[in-house]
Amino acid sequence: MTTGAVEADAVLLTHGAGTDRDHHTLVALDVALQPRVVLRHDLPYRRARRHFPDRMPVLVADLVDAVHSLCATAGVTPDRVLLGGRSLGGRVCSVAVAEGLPAAGLLLISYPLHPPKQPDRRRDAHLPAIAVPVLAISGTRDPFGTPEELDDAFATVPGPLTRHLVIGGRHELDRHDDEIIAAVAAWLRPASPTG
Repeated sequence: MTTGAVEADAVLLTHGAGTDRDHHTLVALDVALQPRVVLRHDLPYRRARRHFPDRMPVLVADLVDAVHSLCATAGVTPDRVLLGGRSLGGRVCSVAVAEGLPAAGLLLISYPLHPPKQPDRRRDAHLPAIAVPVLAISGTRDPFGTPEELDDAFATVPGPLTRHLVIGGRHELDRHDDEIIAAVAAWLRPASPTG
């Protein structure tokens, strides 16, 4: 895939299971992706101040509603929106796209391929239905999926795939925001000043 080939006029970012829209990586991406319209979205269980995520159909339906709201606000169509997030948030976005939600691309940070120490419980059955460009960023020491496991899973994505490995990074990818932003910037076409 050509570097900087993905175009998006708006961005929706979602969080991991144990965090919220104010996670430092999402905030850093929000700033870096300007002048695009960026929405950092709290999933419904976080808005309700609950600790445990809703089931996937509830999360996907909520995400679809958020995308349509963002499109109305930004004056764009869903196929001009980059969807992504950390861990669970990225998984929700990927399932939504696999189920037919249009998107400019998917940004998957620390994709949770399986629970730690349970490599047989893979969350990749939907990946072959994703035809949009995907940027998957993960750490080489992530217990939710080794680089080899993730390479195997993402090889089933028929759309253009870009992988970025954070050497020594664990699932949280703490202190790697600059590297994440650089990888995203290299993958996306620069935004126009008018968005």
